[in-house]
Amino acid sequence: MTNPSRRQALTAGLAALGAGALAGCPGAAGGAPELSAGTQIPSTTAKPVADGKQALERLMAGNARFVAAQDQDLDEGIARRVAVSKGQHPFATVLGCVDSRVSIELVFDQGLGDLVVVRSAGGALDQSVTGSIEFGIAELHTPLLLVLGHQRCGALDATIKALDADQRTSHTKGLDYLVDTLAPAVRQVTGKPGDRLTNAVQANVALVLAKLGQSPVIGPLERSGKLRLASAYYELDTGKVTML
Repeated sequence: MTNPSRRQALTAGLAALGAGALAGCPGAAGGAPELSAGTQIPSTTAKPVADGKQALERLMAGNARFVAAQDQDLDEGIARRVAVSKGQHPFATVLGCVDSRVSIELVFDQGLGDLVVVRSAGGALDQSVTGSIEFGIAELHTPLLLVLGHQRCGALDATIKALDADQRTSHTKGLDYLVDTLAPAVRQVTGKPGDRLTNAVQANVALVLAKLGQSPVIGPLERSGKLRLASAYYELDTGKVTML
């Protein structure tokens, strides 16, 4: 009997949460796509992408496989490692959170050399994060930039608590910077209906994407049609990515 893949282990863990947990999660109505027994979600990774639209479709097809625990048989062996060591041609740049439960390649069922992944707590921007994103787009020519927020984000939750208490999270400059950077999203949704943390995560994604769109590298590429900007929200309980 063969050992389960790392993707299968993760998706099995998600399934173990059960329908009861899913019912209580904000935004989880509908859950995973309904599939008949034996239905296979086709992989599109063998086809090169021509533009941002196709890149986004490829990501979402991968996420559908992840949700349904039908991950494709990715080549992550020696041959693939050698191939990508000679050059890389990723099809998307993704900004996500450092949360250990949100592994971007797993969430989108992609392999070695497929994605440029940049991560920071809460997706917070600083010069290094922005520069890394610009590198993926300008130097590696990815036609898609996706900013991904996620359910129950600890960084934004800590920011909410710090603002409510009218204090910083600690006496370290790094954590104080993080609170200051994420605070505009929290303030924007304060007093609005719905789950405050979920609202803050989604507001932050929109603010981050708008700020990246002002980059002298990213902005012109988007306006010329060479780059597509997109935002999405990941549900920890279901594994599902929803476009915002």
